[in-house]
This record gives sequence, C-alpha cells and structure tokens, in this order.
Amino acid sequence: MKRLFHILIWVSGLFLTTLPLSAAAETTPGEQAEEFNVKEMILEHLADAYEWKIVNWDNGDITVPLPVILHSKTSGWHLFLSSKLHNNEGSYNGFYIAPEGKYKGKIVEKDTSGTEVRPLDLSLTKNAASLIFSSVLLIIIIMGVARSMKRNPMEAKKGFIGFMEMFIVSINDEVIKPAVGKDHARYAPYLLTVFFFIFLNNVLGLIPFFPGGANVTGNIAVTMILAITTMLVINLTGTKEYYKEIFWPDVPKWLKVPVPLMPAIELVGVFTKPFALMIRLFANITGGHSTVIGLTSIVFVTAGMGAAINSSMSLLSVIFTVFILFVELLVAYIQAYVFTMLSAVFIGMARVESHQKEKELIETKHINKQIN
Repeated sequence: MKRLFHILIWVSGLFLTTLPLSAAAETTPGEQAEEFNVKEMILEHLADAYEWKIVNWDNGDITVPLPVILHSKTSGWHLFLSSKLHNNEGSYNGFYIAPEGKYKGKIVEKDTSGTEVRPLDLSLTKNAASLIFSSVLLIIIIMGVARSMKRNPMEAKKGFIGFMEMFIVSINDEVIKPAVGKDHARYAPYLLTVFFFIFLNNVLGLIPFFPGGANVTGNIAVTMILAITTMLVINLTGTKEYYKEIFWPDVPKWLKVPVPLMPAIELVGVFTKPFALMIRLFANITGGHSTVIGLTSIVFVTAGMGAAINSSMSLLSVIFTVFILFVELLVAYIQAYVFTMLSAVFIGMARVESHQKEKELIETKHINKQIN
C-alpha cells in the first residue's frame, strides 16, 4: 500500500508536467493569474485531438502526429500527418483546425463563398488511436492468460496470471451467472470483454503520460456504441415471453386497448435501459477527469498570489490529486462492474420464460430429486 502511495505521488507529479505550463511563460505573475482559464484547460483535456500530446515545453510541444484522412467536395481525398497543420502556419492544402465557432477543434476548409465547411473526416484521432492501442493490449493480455491456463489447467496460478484468473472467475460466477441464468455461458464472452475493455480504458485514462491520458470512456460516442451493442444483444436474443411482455403485457386490458399505454411504456423501456448505461459511464468518467484537472489547476490559479501561497496551495493540490486518483482507481473498477452487471441483468430479463415452462421445470427438478 505504501509503495502504491509513492507511485501515485510520482504519477501526480508527472501529471503536473503534462499541463500547459508554457501558456504563461512570457507573462508576469499577475498576468498569468488573469490569463489562466481553468474551464478551457478542462475542456481541452476532455476533448479529442488530431495529435497525441506527450509534454509541453516553452519552445514547443512534444507530440505524436496522427494520420489525417479527409475527403473534400472540391479537391477529393487527402492523406497527411497532423503535424503538417502546425508546420505550415496552421494550414495545409486549404485545411485548418477551427479556433472557434461551431466547428472549434475540428478540421475545416472554406468553400467558394468563404464559408467554413467540414470535409468528410475519417482521421485517426487521439481517442481512436488510444482505442486501438487498448484493444490490442487487451487481446495480448487475455491471449497470454488463456495460453498459460491452457498449458497447465490444474496448476494453481500465481502472480499476474493468478490475479487475472481471480478477476475472470469473480465476474463470471458472481455477476454473469446469477444475472443471466441458465444461458450464462452463451453471454459470458461478450460480458467479460465489455468489463475488461471498460476497466482497461478507465485505468489508461488515469495515466497522465503517453500512451495514457486519452478520455476514451469519457467520450459519449464510445459509451453509445457499447450501449447500442448491449441493446442489440438483449433484443436479438430475447425470448418470445420477453416480447410478449413488451407488446402484450400481463395487465388489465384497458391499459392495452384501445390506447396501448403499457405497451408504449414497455417499448420506451427498451431504449431507456441502454441510454442509462451510456450516460452513467460517460458522466462518471468525465466527472472524475474534470475533478482531477480542476484540483491540479490550483497550482496555476494561485501562481500570481505570491510564492508562499502558491507553494502551500501546490502542496495541497498534489495531496488532493493523489487522493482523487485513489478514488478514480476505485471508480474505474466500479463503472466497469456496474456496466457489466446491468448488461447481464437486462440480458437475463430478456431470457425470461413463460410461467408454465418455469412451473414444468420446477416440477421436473422436484421429480429428479425424489428419484435420486
């Protein structure tokens, strides 16, 4: 525990070095305090980007350029590295990143009338690159664990392999089996993949230096795809009884005809369940990232208040940041756990059988017990 505490202090120190220190390099302390914009810094951290920033320096940022893939209605397809947008006075082949307006932070061009328009943008952004990296890393980890388990299945595992085995067995036996029911083995691969994918990306998002720091699970497009996938699994594998409860629920007929009140409510529920999954994951991860950045910004907000105040508040900022990082590690696990658990519960609800079949199954089990 003590070692983990030291590691987090070191990580929080690195986190401070990754923030935009150069913004106030040429200003006086009073001007720095006035010009520093906490809201802008938080939004910049949460937003996607066309490059992967490693660290800021006074004489320029160290970044990993990413491929930009665009299709313009006037000039066709373009493929180049994002560094060209910064090495050519912010513009390349007529494309540039909009500094403000509704397309702020996105690559735009100007049409014949001089209006800013967006080309078809298929660029590999920071979040997309992090998504690919985490997916490859997850495949390597799981395949390595599977290979080790297959090599000596009866041997007790130690170290990282034993830790992963405990993780997998815990989620499968304590979450998936009870929630889904008799068909749990059919859905275990998907649900385990979702859990480890979310957990790994949550943890990588807390690492303030390359190749971490991307806000993948705090991007609503990612959480939306995860929620839509769960919705498809639920509704494409649902039983007849599940659809009967949606379109003809077991309620008084006046609630179904002539006005289909209950069927309408049940149908809305089909979409609100995945929507809740999407918003819960997005909001919690975004809130956690915003809190960490907000606490860290205390260092820069107090820079113009004198050395004594700035030093004491910087120490306080580091202490609070380390504490929140501990909390965020817990949140990273909890959010992956909750998403997986609710997905399993919703799948289990869609696998409901008719009361008659349940009664027959209970009677069969009772007869088997008497025979044995």
